[in-house]
Amino acid sequence: MSFAEHTAAAAKLVTCLMCGMVCRMGNEDARQGYRCPRCLTMLHRRKESSISRTWALVIAAIILYIPANVVPIMTATQFGRTQSDTILTGVAYLVDTGQWPLALLIFFASIVVPILKILILIFLLVSVQLGVRWRPLERTKLYRLTERVGRWSMVDIYVVTILVALVQLGALANIEAEAGAIYFGAVVVLTMIAANTFDPRLIWDKAEGDGKDRK
Repeated sequence: MSFAEHTAAAAKLVTCLMCGMVCRMGNEDARQGYRCPRCLTMLHRRKESSISRTWALVIAAIILYIPANVVPIMTATQFGRTQSDTILTGVAYLVDTGQWPLALLIFFASIVVPILKILILIFLLVSVQLGVRWRPLERTKLYRLTERVGRWSMVDIYVVTILVALVQLGALANIEAEAGAIYFGAVVVLTMIAANTFDPRLIWDKAEGDGKDRK
């Protein structure tokens, strides 16, 4: 028996994404718009328009990632001296002041993770659209990675939020959040939604039934 014959799709089973109920749905039911018997949610064998929605979110994240790193993320005023910092200049400042652990944390969470997540999503989208059968298990693990590490990109936003809340000393010291924080927060949110709209089952739809692609 082939690998494909063991799938839920082959058994005409589909899981309701709202309540989790497993329903049996034939081809005729799919054409007529079959609903979950329990919660009445419209059922789909795969997430509807998964690829196009994910592409739209990824492209939007790429566009916003540019101002997120060019526009200042915060402005600090100390004894009348004002300085605006982007993410990179903030990391450079932490390095200059000897705060290497915090600089590495922010650089990894705010620069490396968003870029890595966008690149992985692009790779998964292209591989699915081209019908690539190469290593579906490894590609599934990459997808899980994007889900788990994406939220850690908000570390920089947390730091700015805490500083804005704590450092409000008038003319002595004052920190204000800038537009760069909004752009960066939007990038993080868009990539998180993109990872959620992508259907990893599409990776396995093209996998061969003899198990060779699992190696």
